[in-house]
Amino acid sequence: MGHMGVGGQQAPQGPQPLPGVAHVVAVGSGKGGVGKTTVAVNLAVALGKLGYKVGLIDADIYGPNVPMMMGMTRQPDIVAGDRIGPLLSHGVKFISVGLISPGDKPMVMRGPMLHQIIRQFLQQVEWGELDFLIVDLPPGTGDVVISLVQTVPLTGAVVVSTPSDVSLQDARKAIEMFHQVKVEVIGLVENMSHFTCPHCQQVIDIFSSGGAERTAQQFGLEFLGSLELDPAIRSGGDRGLPVTLAGPDSLIAGPFFEMAKKVAARAKEIAGASEEILEIS
Repeated sequence: MGHMGVGGQQAPQGPQPLPGVAHVVAVGSGKGGVGKTTVAVNLAVALGKLGYKVGLIDADIYGPNVPMMMGMTRQPDIVAGDRIGPLLSHGVKFISVGLISPGDKPMVMRGPMLHQIIRQFLQQVEWGELDFLIVDLPPGTGDVVISLVQTVPLTGAVVVSTPSDVSLQDARKAIEMFHQVKVEVIGLVENMSHFTCPHCQQVIDIFSSGGAERTAQQFGLEFLGSLELDPAIRSGGDRGLPVTLAGPDSLIAGPFFEMAKKVAARAKEIAGASEEILEIS
């Protein structure tokens, strides 16, 4: 990999760390419709409120919903020649395909174009100093993940599932995919896990319950918590005011902050372990 090229130039290396960015964490799911972007956005906002410097990349080419959820859709500025200035909303710097091709037209993209966009979002955006760069992946397993791991070393991935059997089956595929590309899975989140009836306060397990926790145990992964199915979470996203803006003491935002703390702790552990390996070798 590292042999000298023509004229004493280094041949291109593998994935390169981003200067100033401590941890890159991908958020993925096996299937669509499990609220992966809601989890990614609220994770980013919660980490910001916990005092970390946070960036968010919307790499979901097919449904780039991050701008709507972050409440900001203007075109990013070009800074210092050809660098892209990320948007700043709710204390989080973010960039999205949706900002570049606004409107309802779906992005039709081939592999090489995808790779180009992911590379640009990582390397050409003026991220500055970040503790965490969260990457919201498209659902499923595919090109974007491969482009991501070829471009930058990932600290790890968070896998989002609902408690339904179909969703869990797809979450297992996502876990396997991350294993294949040698990305550590930080843990599993169970989203839309239960619903509390506003009238009688009865807890209803719409998609059954506990499945993600069992799946996490089967794979020896950390369970990052259950997030309730609550209309306020959806309406917050629709209005560009993520529920985590209410802070860690809010009943509804609390579980997102618990998840964020676990992700932060686990990411630091993983990064620490890999640094030790580098020192030994």
